[in-house]
Amino acid sequence: MATATRSGSGPGPEVMSADSLIGDKVVSTRGEDLGKIEELMIDMESGRVNYAVLSFGGFLGIGDKLFAIPFKMLHLDPDRKQFVLDVDKEKLRNAPGFDKHDWPKMGHHAWGEEIHRYYGETPYWQTEGVGRTTEEPFRPEEPRH
Repeated sequence: MATATRSGSGPGPEVMSADSLIGDKVVSTRGEDLGKIEELMIDMESGRVNYAVLSFGGFLGIGDKLFAIPFKMLHLDPDRKQFVLDVDKEKLRNAPGFDKHDWPKMGHHAWGEEIHRYYGETPYWQTEGVGRTTEEPFRPEEPRH
């Protein structure tokens, strides 16, 4: 995440509540609108934000496809209250995505490695030795909203 300084009270932008980031706009480095943050997915074992779930491609929320973006790829622009993602709009359009009613098992390493590989990133659990150690989900599947 990019560092920034801001005067005034409050926790941000170095430490922010997840709720304050949900709904934030995401743009490319060219300023193209790439969608908005729908959810932040936390690896409960390591305590890290693993993925930001980005909605992209629909009109007024209809037909949006969801994408898990490795969180380390997003850079906060606190002045504009948005995230910048260095991914071309066409690459995002062709990325592995999912329907809001059919979420993948994000705790599985194989799935995570595929997502990271698509974006040319190395999963943090491969370099830091932390995070999920099995292919089993952290907890039983729960209905998604």
